[in-house]
Amino acid sequence: MTQEFILHPTVFLGIKYQQSMKKKINLLKVVVLNLLLINCAADRELQVVTDSEKGGNVISEEVLGKWNRSCALCHINGAAGAPIIGDTNSWSERILKGEDALVRSVLEGLNSMPPLGYCMACELEDFKSMVNFMVGSG
Repeated sequence: MTQEFILHPTVFLGIKYQQSMKKKINLLKVVVLNLLLINCAADRELQVVTDSEKGGNVISEEVLGKWNRSCALCHINGAAGAPIIGDTNSWSERILKGEDALVRSVLEGLNSMPPLGYCMACELEDFKSMVNFMVGSG
């Protein structure tokens, strides 16, 4: 095969060009998929803000942003068994345990939820506010 490249340098250049184009196409695919994901996240964040206004729950814009980035993925649709925001049926038993127990579950992780619920930038007060927001006791 080395002899072919020596005899036909255009073949070698053609292969290099094809490999370069494949890399560029793959990079383009990654960029497009990321743009689609960003758009989906923006749509989801808009939905959450609308839902929070409808529910009358009080949460600061900063904490709501943290909630959108870390909690919304599971708590909007109940992914992995997460209780759905504002759904009194899915929160009823959990509410009986009290706020401290709920916050402790967030801090330590519970079932599929990892410790800190993916929010490494959240403070204890943020978690309390998010829990109250989700159970509807803002």
